[in-house]
Amino acid sequence: MSKFDVCGLGNAVVDIFLELDEPQFEQLGFERGTMTLVEKDEQQSLLTKFHESEQTLQLVSGGSVANSIIAATQLGGSSSFIGCVGNDRYGQHYANEFEELGIAFPNRPLADETTGTCLALITPDAERTMRTCLAVSSNLAEAHVDEDCVANSKWLFIEGYVFANPQTGQHAIRKAIQVAKQHGTKIALTCSDGFIPEVFGDAFREALADSDLLFCNATESVALTQAEDSKAAFEKLKRMVPSAVVTDGPNGAFVRFGDEACHVPAIACDPKDLTGAGDMFAGSFLYAINHGYSAEQAARNANFMCHKVITQVGARLAADAKSLWQSAQA
Repeated sequence: MSKFDVCGLGNAVVDIFLELDEPQFEQLGFERGTMTLVEKDEQQSLLTKFHESEQTLQLVSGGSVANSIIAATQLGGSSSFIGCVGNDRYGQHYANEFEELGIAFPNRPLADETTGTCLALITPDAERTMRTCLAVSSNLAEAHVDEDCVANSKWLFIEGYVFANPQTGQHAIRKAIQVAKQHGTKIALTCSDGFIPEVFGDAFREALADSDLLFCNATESVALTQAEDSKAAFEKLKRMVPSAVVTDGPNGAFVRFGDEACHVPAIACDPKDLTGAGDMFAGSFLYAINHGYSAEQAARNANFMCHKVITQVGARLAADAKSLWQSAQA
């Protein structure tokens, strides 16, 4: 019997959330709604600027797949996560928080390394503009793949962003997939961003060929398949991967899992922060299919959890996840 429902493989990043009004955001000169990779010195300068201005910074351990793993765990699943953090204040925060959450985190913080951070600037339109410094998280390599965690899981869930590191991350992905195949662990993959299949398409498609399930949003599905829209992309994915979920914001989600295929509508709400909606969907869906739910019910419940998470700031639910899950079925 598997020890874990899901083992995640991804960039370990401490999310730092900051709410700004329009004038404050405009002063920065950033392009709204983008994610920009920055070096350590630039990130530290930006964090220092906000600390000195006495802005309220909210720290939450995360990363794309890590957010999904946390969601699945808060719903009652058993999970592990493979990633790299440094032995600094952010890395210690990360490791300690995962221990408190009950998520196995096999890799110890690395000495003399800087933990990855993602500064998410939230504006009144609920948009997020991110400055991400991957730091040591981008050092995730084959040597960091804990074979026991992968082998003793029902699912391995791979983060698309890791493909952006050909010298280290792609080797970690291949190793994890090899172990999963040897031990009958099913493989789920997420695009993470449209530029991943566009720029790292060969490596991504290599992994996709070994995968059982793909998560992507509408933009990512089009980038991967070169289809006209998300509906056409969903059809094309039938020839690329056994099961797929394509989320399309207010237009709901297309789902194909095993013998089931359906479209589930989104739930109307007044969003405050779009951070982590896709991560929440994937984590909720993986939890559900591991606990006896049909694909359609899994997707409906996942949509419900998504609409709850985007009405607050941050990718992790402030309310009790289990109670929300139960109310989704009421």
